[in-house]
Amino acid sequence: MIVRIFGDGQYRLAGDSDARLEELDQAYVNAVEADDEAAFAATFQTLLEYVRSSGERLADDELEPSDVMLPPADTSLEEARTEFSGEGLIPE
Repeated sequence: MIVRIFGDGQYRLAGDSDARLEELDQAYVNAVEADDEAAFAATFQTLLEYVRSSGERLADDELEPSDVMLPPADTSLEEARTEFSGEGLIPE
């Protein structure tokens, strides 16, 4: 699975990462829907750090189609609510 973090790059994650990604995605959606700034910030940063630490960062010149696209690390709760919410970030 290839995950792109806007402004950061692409990461290749092993197939066994799916369950943890879905769990973090659901927590992200719950925080956005609850309008909980603290939970959003913590959950979103945990999601980004999970991708960075579990994935292999692809070289900048190695472009692959992304399976998942995550917003940039500086995304606010308001931006998440208007641009990146709904069914979540991870496609089913």
